[in-house]
Amino acid sequence: MRWTNLSTGQQAALIGVAAVEISLLVAALIDLKRRPADQVRGPKGAWVAVSFVNFVGPISYFAFGRKR
Repeated sequence: MRWTNLSTGQQAALIGVAAVEISLLVAALIDLKRRPADQVRGPKGAWVAVSFVNFVGPISYFAFGRKR
């Protein structure tokens, strides 16, 4: 399906979902950059790679990757 075939509502929803996904990714990467390695469960490089997996990566980092 082409972008032009989508309704205005569908286009807006797709842009909204993309914005949320990009925001989660950026937030996870910034947090990984600023957080000391001893406050992260596992290697930071692995969490960076996992963060690029759609919504699942950043959400799993925030849920399981950070020590509190």
